[in-house]
Amino acid sequence: MSQNSTTGIPENAPSHCPGPSSEKAGYSSSCSGCPNQKVCATAPKGPDPDIPLINERMESVKRKILILSGKGGVGKSTVTCQLAHALSEKKDLEIAVLDIDVCGPSVPQMFGINNENVHASNFGWTPIYVKDNLAVMSVGLLLEDKDSAIIWRGQKKNGMIKQFLKDVEWGNVDIMLVDTPPGTSDEHISIIQLLKECGVDGAVIVTTPQEISLQDVRKEVDFCHKVGIRVLGVVENMGQFSCPKCKNTSYIFPPSSGGARKMAEELNIPFLESIPLDPLIGRSSDFGESLKESQNSIANLIYSKMVDNVLSLIN
Repeated sequence: MSQNSTTGIPENAPSHCPGPSSEKAGYSSSCSGCPNQKVCATAPKGPDPDIPLINERMESVKRKILILSGKGGVGKSTVTCQLAHALSEKKDLEIAVLDIDVCGPSVPQMFGINNENVHASNFGWTPIYVKDNLAVMSVGLLLEDKDSAIIWRGQKKNGMIKQFLKDVEWGNVDIMLVDTPPGTSDEHISIIQLLKECGVDGAVIVTTPQEISLQDVRKEVDFCHKVGIRVLGVVENMGQFSCPKCKNTSYIFPPSSGGARKMAEELNIPFLESIPLDPLIGRSSDFGESLKESQNSIANLIYSKMVDNVLSLIN
């Protein structure tokens, strides 16, 4: 597979123009508002020919849930991976994780598959299976050098997302979790437009308790309303810390305005769970393990409850 020497990513990834402004996100043309429209004036006009291919691939994926965050560093990818592990404990469910955080693909490390290689066949790319019922695809799996920076503009990133949707042989999947980058940018607009016809079943928004993070969550909720995506709920990560020795509880990130629970009440959206700041979570992520392997982790029980909440919401 030919790869770019700068980024280490396959050079044949398709590309298209960046998405529209947030006011029309998910509704207008992907070229709307793009400063390069004149450059693309000679491009073929009409419906995107890849949409039918994407719809055909996604027919076998029953539910698609976006994992969003207003700010970076709130533990969005950690929540994605541990939620996927918890969902996969339901043996009757087939789970998939699609990592579209193109410039910061941390999902392979968190699943312990950083050194795995994606195989291509006549049927498309084969995702990496963490376990029999948990498949993962990420741009991080395509890098020859895992420390290579991915230096791409929006149009190349969007093209990579399109390739993940139309060229990966996902098979029958009950729930697909889509790990997105922070904010509301090209990747978010692209995934919504490409999945417009086959639908997105909802979004889970991850935040920390402090107001500086909650401000961006409110923007994320507004984004979901504008593009017509149901907010399944808010997860408060690193809500509190319980000392394993003295058993006292401390708020590392003091919720000066009442935290995510109060914000969820004000916005009339579900509050899913508050996940504590647990050293075992960091260890599990670094070593690519499920929290189930850490028997003493309180967070493991919280993720199990969150799975039940999410399943009841989407069903």
